[in-house]
Amino acid sequence: MPRSFTFTEARQKLAYVLKIASREGEVRITHKGGQVFVIRPEKTTRSPLDVAGVNIGITAEEINEIVREGRERE
Repeated sequence: MPRSFTFTEARQKLAYVLKIASREGEVRITHKGGQVFVIRPEKTTRSPLDVAGVNIGITAEEINEIVREGRERE
């Protein structure tokens, strides 16, 4: 069952509430009038390995040649 906080607790300890949501999947925040809010981390569809490339001004062929030369040295 998700952890629950009052609105006041969540406001005072926002960083802690977000940390719990990240670790446990979600937290519930109850407001005075009984309204309940759920906070959960957004699911990402990107891989953590999906990074922007760097243009170093050489072709794929040149990179392959450099790798081949390095392997031949060993």
